Order: sequence, then structure tokens, then C-alpha cells
Amino acid sequence: MSDNNLDPRHLETLDRDLGRLNAAEKALGYVARPMVAPGLSLVFILAAGLLAALTMGVTTSGLVIAVAAVFGAYMALNIGANDVANNMAPAVGANALSMGGAILIAAIFESAGALIAGGDVVSTVAKGIVAPESAASPEIFIWAMMAALLSAALWVNLATWIGAPVSTTHSVVGGVMGAGIASAGFGAVNWGTMSAIAASWVISPALGGLVAAGFLWFIKSRIIYQDDKIAAARRWVPVLVGIMAGAFSTYLALKGIKKIVKIDFSTALLIGAVLGVLTWLVVRPIIRRQAVGLENRNKSLKTLFGIPLVVSAAFLSFAHGANDVANAVGPLAAIVHASKDGTVTGVVHIPIWVMMIGAFGISFGLFLFGPKLIRIVGSQITKLNPMRAFCVALSAAITVIVASWLGLPVSSTHIAVGAIFGVGLFREWYAERRIVSARKALPDTPAPARGERQRRKLVRRSHLLTIAAAWVITVPAAAVLSGLIYLVIHMIAG
Repeated sequence: MSDNNLDPRHLETLDRDLGRLNAAEKALGYVARPMVAPGLSLVFILAAGLLAALTMGVTTSGLVIAVAAVFGAYMALNIGANDVANNMAPAVGANALSMGGAILIAAIFESAGALIAGGDVVSTVAKGIVAPESAASPEIFIWAMMAALLSAALWVNLATWIGAPVSTTHSVVGGVMGAGIASAGFGAVNWGTMSAIAASWVISPALGGLVAAGFLWFIKSRIIYQDDKIAAARRWVPVLVGIMAGAFSTYLALKGIKKIVKIDFSTALLIGAVLGVLTWLVVRPIIRRQAVGLENRNKSLKTLFGIPLVVSAAFLSFAHGANDVANAVGPLAAIVHASKDGTVTGVVHIPIWVMMIGAFGISFGLFLFGPKLIRIVGSQITKLNPMRAFCVALSAAITVIVASWLGLPVSSTHIAVGAIFGVGLFREWYAERRIVSARKALPDTPAPARGERQRRKLVRRSHLLTIAAAWVITVPAAAVLSGLIYLVIHMIAG
């Protein structure tokens, strides 16, 4: 090595250059970080289009299906970013699951639900809202379905960006309705179905909130405000876990295994009752062991609800994947059917590659964009702990079962968010009632000032207004957007 290489001036220059490179790398990393998720999303969307093109062949119909697959992949990503948050948010908000653990569980069970049991509601999304025979030709039907898919994806993307959890089912319904009206007139729409969906805007959150509040009242009165909380928990937590197991078993029997065997409502209830009792018998000794040595205070109760809450989140994800994958691949399956068979009638069969786009797209969307909505729903509406979050999860399953029995259309998004509001509003009412009772016992106690009463509000009203507004305008907004997109596609293709 020469003496020049040891010159301090050269070392100083080298340090400056390395410092500049290091600063440039940090700046590049800072700039590029926000682009990682959109970049990976774009790769997945293009891969979905390429998969469709290779599967269907490089023909005119194959290229149309490839474009539809791109739209379907985009929709699946948005479902993962927005809808799945409602299943995971209670467990994350209650600190029973970390964000990473929630995303991992949701990705596994959402994909499993979509691939194992996700085909039974696709035909409803594809054909139940607008009569396919109302389309003048298969080409017009295909354009309408593509417009519906793209408009729903754009609307859900916008809702996620502003932080509003909306129903992806209602987004697709609005998209199909708008494209149907634009292509075939108002007579093509099944207005009876649309009226039932509009009714679900009120029914879903109200039922979810009432059921969740009812379970929280039970937990407070039978466990939390008992003198011996741990003894009460040993008695009632296994019962609650058994009810949860029975509810999810009934739900999955009704919704999850239709492709394997048809089960009527009475049989599903019997299956749920049997598995609920078996779960109660299994859980009793487990809870008894967990309760040994716990202090007689509320914080100790959280330990007993942690595992049931994680299990309920997994079940919710499986059920969500089984049902809501249709929102991404229902119109896509209809497009594939119309392109291949040249007809818009008959049974829509779902190719496995179509289901894979829906399943993996939901998981990727959750991983890349889901944390924002998980934080909003899980911690910014009202404060959750494992007991309250357990009530939300249990409410979601029971409300869907009750709605199925009554024949009412409900949204899993609306149920979960309504249950969270129900829990928070019930806590406000319960706290106020206890204050009134205490003042009756001690009449000299001064009434709290108005400002103090406002600070005791446990639900953020601003989120309530934002979410309610987003729910109400989802169907008409998606419909108008879809109609405009259809007219643009029609002008380009026609």
C-alpha cells in the first residue's frame, strides 16, 4: 500500500463521500417507504392479469378476462384493507393480539375460508341484483360487471383512505345496480333485494349493538361486580365460551360447508348446541387452572378472556373469507362464464384461479393496508378490553345466525362496528346509572357539572357520524360511479 492511500486528506474525503451516500440512502428509504405497499399491490394486480391471460389464452375474450382479473384483484386488495379490519380490530384494540399476530391469523383464516367454503354466494352477487337476461348481449353484461367491479373497488379504496369502515358487499351491490341501470334501465334491477339491503343499514348495526350490549351487561352483573370475581369467572366464563363455540359452529354449518353438504337451519342449531356443550365441558377445567392464584380484581379477568377472544377472531376471519370473497370474484366469475359460454344464463362455476385471486388478494390487502382501519375500529371509537371485545365477536356470530333465521340481509361490517358502538354506549348508560344510584344513596353528593358529564362520554361521536354517513351513501355512490364507468367503457368498446 502506498503512502498516498494513508494521506489524512484522502481519508477525510472518503468519510465525506460515505456520509453523503449514507444520507442519500436514508433519504431514498424515507421517500420510498410510502411507495412500498402500492408497489407490491401493483405487482399483485399485474400478476393476476397475467395469470388470467395465460389461463384463458391470448385471445380477445382472454384479454377481456385478464382486464377483469385486474379489477377483481384490485377489489380483493381493498376488501382486505377495509373489511377484514372489523374482525381483527376488537382483539387488537383489547391488546389480546399484536398487530402482526392479527394480520397473520387473518391472512391464514381468510384464505382458508375463501378457498374451502367461498363459492356458495358468488352466484347471488353475480345474478341476484340485476337480471342477466335483461342485458342485450353477453358483451353488454360483461361491460356492466367490469364497471361494477371497478366502481366498488374505487369506492372502498376511498373509504379506506378517509378511515371509514364500509360494507364491501354494499359497494358491490351498488356497483352492479348502477351498471345494470346504465345498461338496461331501471326495470333490470331487483328492487325487492335492494329494499332489503337498504333496511340492513339499520338492522345490522342495531342488532349487533343490542346483542353486544346484552352480553356486556351479563358479564358486568354476573362477574365484574360480584364480591368474588374469580369464583364468578370460573362459573360463567366456560358458559360464555361454550355459547361462542356453539354460535360459530352453527354459523359455519350454515355458511361454511354448503359445498360439501346441505344443512338446514334446525340441523345447524343442533350441531352448534352439541359442540357448545362439549366446549363448555372441555373449557371448565382449563379456566379453573387458569384462575388459580389470580387476584380478585378486574385486571385478572382479562387473562381468562384472552384465548377465547383470539379464537373468535380466527373464526370470524374464516367466516368472512367464506362469504366476502364473493365481493371480489362474483362479478369476475360472471365475466368468465359469459366470455367462455357466450351466454349470461345458467349456473356460474368458479374456476380455482379466480378463487385464488380473491383469497390471496384479501390477505395481501390486509397485510399492506389493513393496520390503519384496525387501529380506528379497535381503539378510536371506544376503549376495548378483552371482555368488551369478546362481546363484540360473540355478537357478530349470533347476529348473523338470528338474521339468517329471520331472513334478514345483514352486513358483517355493520354488525361488528355496531357492536363496538353498542358496547361503548352501554358503558356510558351503565356508568350514568351507577352515578344516579350513588347520589340516591348519598343525597348530599353534588351533581357533576355539564363539562364533567361530557368528559365521561365513552364513544367518539365524530366517528359515529363519519361512519354512518359512509354507510348511507355507499350504495348510491358506488351506483353512480359504476354507471359513469359503464358509459365510458361502452363508448370505448362500442
